[in-house]
Amino acid sequence: MKKFLSFLTFGIVVLSLSGCSTKQIITPVTDVEEKEVCITENKLVKGSFLQVFVDTLKEKEYQVTLKQAYDDVGDCYLVANYTANWSWDLAVYMIYANIKVFEKGTLKGEAVYDARGNIGFGKFINGDDKVRELVRELFK
Repeated sequence: MKKFLSFLTFGIVVLSLSGCSTKQIITPVTDVEEKEVCITENKLVKGSFLQVFVDTLKEKEYQVTLKQAYDDVGDCYLVANYTANWSWDLAVYMIYANIKVFEKGTLKGEAVYDARGNIGFGKFINGDDKVRELVRELFK
């Protein structure tokens, strides 16, 4: 019985530690010739995500053009697609965000924020601040 309780305790500790991590991976966009980005608007992403994305790029002196999902982006130097999801657990918070940047159809950079599975309080971040951070790190 002692061995079982020790194993159970160990399992609970491992699960709780593994469930407390938020993943953030950023592969920066480098070696760009022009500071212009077309952002394909994702109407499923609500709130201020898009506005913060655009404002942060403009702070970095990028020219930004918004495109709709089925618009031709052939005239765009860089094309950015994004998605984000919110969840509720005592409060509404951004649980996932992904921004992909393409140059002529080839993936040039990506930023991923993933708090899915995080059971700790670290998941309660300010979504606007996180979007700013992701964009600043993605477009160095």
